[in-house]
Amino acid sequence: MKHLIAIFSLVFFLFPLNYNTEADQIVGIWFTENSEAKVEIYKKEKKYFGKIIWSKSIELGEADGIDSKNPNENLRNRKLIGLNILSEFEYNGNNVWEDGEVYDPENGKTYRCKITLQKDKKTLNVRGFIGFSLMGRTTVWRKAE
Repeated sequence: MKHLIAIFSLVFFLFPLNYNTEADQIVGIWFTENSEAKVEIYKKEKKYFGKIIWSKSIELGEADGIDSKNPNENLRNRKLIGLNILSEFEYNGNNVWEDGEVYDPENGKTYRCKITLQKDKKTLNVRGFIGFSLMGRTTVWRKAE
């Protein structure tokens, strides 16, 4: 009986660790589509967020580096570097993070979003949508190495 309790305790305590490890696979730095920017995905409490940490157009001087397209006038002067563009994602199993939003600073719009980590563990499909995910657009991000 003692062995059964020990085995149950071990499984009970290790399962959450494996679940968190699987859920944390997206934590790190990712290149957005066409390597236009780098986004750092991080975990805060039990949710996942992503902030811009580098932008090619800002580095080349092609962009002013502020959130000028934001629909809220009071936010138009905030810097893009350090800006959270992914927010409130929850891990739902099967390499899918949902119930979050993605902000597009190029047009100032926020969309519901679903993130899927591909089998290679180096590619993310980031799908922004309005309403249902069938009506949306997917961009492909790759892990920065």
